[in-house]
Amino acid sequence: MTEPTASRRTVLCCAAVALAGATAAGCSSSKQDDGKSTSAGPVDLGPAADVPVGGGKVYKEQAVVVTQPAAGEYKAFSAKCTHAGCLVNGVVKEQIQCLCHGSRFGISDGAVQDGPAPSPLPAYRVAVQNGNLQVTKG
Repeated sequence: MTEPTASRRTVLCCAAVALAGATAAGCSSSKQDDGKSTSAGPVDLGPAADVPVGGGKVYKEQAVVVTQPAAGEYKAFSAKCTHAGCLVNGVVKEQIQCLCHGSRFGISDGAVQDGPAPSPLPAYRVAVQNGNLQVTKG
């Protein structure tokens, strides 16, 4: 009868991680957010001109969202919602939005503006070089 106990424990553990979010549960950190690299160097995301002033763009493959709160001011954050790890889907009305459960984050600081996300989006370093966005995670 150990099989049902182990199965129940696994289900409860997974449910706890899903509810608390991987970051809050201690299963990951912003340095290993994409599961591919920690801080290996800057990643070129393409033209800075693709990010509108007062808005942003989600780079799904890199799990990064870049915003431009004011002209020439770029901010980069993890695109993984701190609630359940879903990728945010876009930037609308100066808010980074996650449609999984309705969390919204500020474009200038990644702060939670509407839950259930428990914490802000982790910030990354971003620079513009030769007109392209260079983001360094970690």
